[in-house]
Amino acid sequence: MSDVAAINQLVNKYQELKTEIAKVIVGQDEVIDQILISIFSGGHALLIGVPGLAKTLMVNTIAQALGLDFKRIQFTPDLMPSDILGSEILDNNREFKFIKGPVFANIILADEINRTPPKTQAALLEAMQERAVTVAGNHYKLDLPYFVLATQNPIEQEGTYPLPEAQLDRFMFAINLDYPSFSEEVEVVKATTTDITTHVNALFSASEIQNFQKLIRRIPVADNVVEYAVTMVGKTRPNSLSAVDIVKNYIDWGAGPRASQNLILAAKTHAAINGKFSPDIENVQAVSISILRHRIIKNYKAEAEGISEDEIIKSLF
Repeated sequence: MSDVAAINQLVNKYQELKTEIAKVIVGQDEVIDQILISIFSGGHALLIGVPGLAKTLMVNTIAQALGLDFKRIQFTPDLMPSDILGSEILDNNREFKFIKGPVFANIILADEINRTPPKTQAALLEAMQERAVTVAGNHYKLDLPYFVLATQNPIEQEGTYPLPEAQLDRFMFAINLDYPSFSEEVEVVKATTTDITTHVNALFSASEIQNFQKLIRRIPVADNVVEYAVTMVGKTRPNSLSAVDIVKNYIDWGAGPRASQNLILAAKTHAAINGKFSPDIENVQAVSISILRHRIIKNYKAEAEGISEDEIIKSLF
C-alpha cells in the first residue's frame, strides 16, 4: 500500500475511532485528539485535571478501542519501584523467577504520578524513554506500542512530589482537562445513572498502530516548517537572541531540543489525521500549546501578574 493510500486509511480509521470512543466519553474532543496524536506519534502524555473528570475511564476506553493491553497504577507515597517494574522471587526449584509488574502493558495509566517519591517516579523514566526496564541487572524489553498516560491533580498540593523538569520533558503533551459544559454534564449524568452498558469495539491491532507510527515518521516536512518549529522553541529561551519581550520578562527557563522534535512529530500526525500529506505552520501551531506549556518555567513576576504559560506561547505565533 502506498503512503498516500495509508494516510487515507488512517483518516477513515481515526474517524471510526472517535465515534467508538464517543459511545462512552461525552465531549472532551480536544483532549481525546491530543491523546491519540500522542499515541500515533509514539509519545507520552500528562493529563492535568481535578478528580472526577473521567480520566481513567477515558484512557480505558481509548485502550479498548485501540485493541491494546491496559494497566492502571495508582501512585501513592509508599509505592516502591518494584511495585511498578516487578521483582524476582525464588520458585520451588530454588531458582530466581521474574514476576512482571504492571509496567508490562501497551498503555499504562500512571494515576496521580505526583503522589509518589522521586525514586518511584524515576522507575517509569527508563520504560518511557527506552521502552525497556532493568531489574536485578537483567534487561527486559516492553511490548510495542508503549504509551504512558500520567495524571496529575493541580489543586491538591499536600503530600505531593512535583515532577522534576527532566521527567516532565519526557511527556510529549501536557493536557489540561476542564469541567464539562452544562449540556455535556447533563448527558453524562443521564448516561451513567441507568443500567445500560456500552460495549467498545477494538478497531486496531498492535501491529497496525506500529505501522501507522512508522507512516507518520515517513511523512515529509518542508524546511520552512521545521525552521518555524525550531524558531518558536528558540523564542522560549530568555537568553537567546530571538527571545521576545514577554519571554524575557516572564520566563526563567525555556524549552529544550526535545520540544522541537515533538512539535514536528505531532504536527505530522495532526496533518495526517486531517488528510494532509505534509504538515504546515498551522499544524505546528495547533499542537504547540500542549507541547510547550510544561517545558517553560515562569518566574515570580509572571506568577504575581497572573500570566499563564498558554498566553506566553500564543504570543510566539
